[in-house]
Amino acid sequence: MFKKFSTATDISGHTPVKSSVQRQLRAALLSQWRIEPETLESIWPKKEGLVHVKCREHISIYTVNGKPIFFQHFDGPLVPTLRLLHQYPYILPMVKIDRGAIRFMLAGANMMCPGLTSAGGWLPPAEEGLPAGTLVAVHAEGKENAAGIGLCKLSTEDMKKINKNVGVETLAYLGDDLWSQKSL
Repeated sequence: MFKKFSTATDISGHTPVKSSVQRQLRAALLSQWRIEPETLESIWPKKEGLVHVKCREHISIYTVNGKPIFFQHFDGPLVPTLRLLHQYPYILPMVKIDRGAIRFMLAGANMMCPGLTSAGGWLPPAEEGLPAGTLVAVHAEGKENAAGIGLCKLSTEDMKKINKNVGVETLAYLGDDLWSQKSL
């Protein structure tokens, strides 16, 4: 999504977000992420204004004091930036890829089921299974922080059973052009 993103050519405008829309976004974040209202307040204080940065391909980036905190594609889920996920690693459920898939993740490729189900990979147990369409933090084997953020294309149980094709669609990853932007 942010493979070839440039602030000079891909941003079409900055708009302050109305307070009524900010309340809707706060409610959506509290329902979509594993986050407490106090934590959300420390990330995005109510007194701080939210700015909507409109980008190419219907991507919206939301910033506080110029720092990107989350983004959205069309009317899809609100996705935290990877920098925010590193500060608050518990806001998204986790999956883990094996060592062989790390170089593909860092190149922006989608994560295939075998990279998630092999010996170095990890998926949540059946009782904590994730449905298709869930946002996940993609961790790499042997690494502490998330290497990317993705959207489950299959449920975790289907990933284990089918064990082929794309399991997680990569939305953001370490080293992409949004990662390199500390402010917009």
